[in-house]
Amino acid sequence: MKLFISADMEGISGVATNQQLKTNSEYQRFRKLMTADVNAAIEGAFTGGATEIVVADGHGNMSNILIEELDSRARLVSGNNRVMCQLEGLDESFDGIMFVGHHGREGGSDVAVISHTLAGICVNEMKINGKIVGETEMNSLVAGSFSVPAIFISGDDAYVREVKETLPDVEAAVTKRAVDRFAAELIHPEVAREEIRAKAEAAVKKAKTIKPITFEGPITFDLELKGSQQAKMTTTIPTVELTGPKSIRFTCNDMVTAYKHMWGCVIIAITATNGVLGSVNA
Repeated sequence: MKLFISADMEGISGVATNQQLKTNSEYQRFRKLMTADVNAAIEGAFTGGATEIVVADGHGNMSNILIEELDSRARLVSGNNRVMCQLEGLDESFDGIMFVGHHGREGGSDVAVISHTLAGICVNEMKINGKIVGETEMNSLVAGSFSVPAIFISGDDAYVREVKETLPDVEAAVTKRAVDRFAAELIHPEVAREEIRAKAEAAVKKAKTIKPITFEGPITFDLELKGSQQAKMTTTIPTVELTGPKSIRFTCNDMVTAYKHMWGCVIIAITATNGVLGSVNA
């Protein structure tokens, strides 16, 4: 059984504040914790029957996981110049996708730790065919277009509740209790990893019974951005239209194409935050 792991950092064991995820002395600690949580998922998955695992580092610059400490049975997709962002390398050859250390969406009613959607600097809300989604739900729809089911998630309790509204059959490991956006009630990382191992094993054992989620027909994305300058500049892509001062919409024939469109819009929006040519010398 071939599995894909998309790994993020906000939902790993021990994380409670944004400062822990930035390039400083704290960040180096949390790179190790992230790698250890991913290793727990890998161990559980192989115990459950996995035969091949690819891990995509999906946080920030997407090069956080320490390859020298990663379980040697897995391969790692690292680096940030990716057309498919957190899903680089995913295709129809996989039997399941697992989300390790992920987080709740921006603006969710149940406040998750360090909640945001893709890029906190620019995205307020994302809808696909009228449904508000976070990163896990969106990525699961992309995986579904490859006939790959989402089988496992790990993160704080608010994130788990949020995702299970869309993906009720996934196995879920709760790594902490959300107190506020920048506060959590933590459990010891080893305790969290025992839960990750157990739930990952269970997920793989029942993977064949879980159906992928999909949307039939054309895919419409609606993005509400944080600045009008961000929304305006995304219309350099001819298929993108403004639906309000800070809102955009586009429609594609399939989920993978729509995902690439979305990622392109987010890249442009990030760049436009302070002016696209603001740091370019003449």
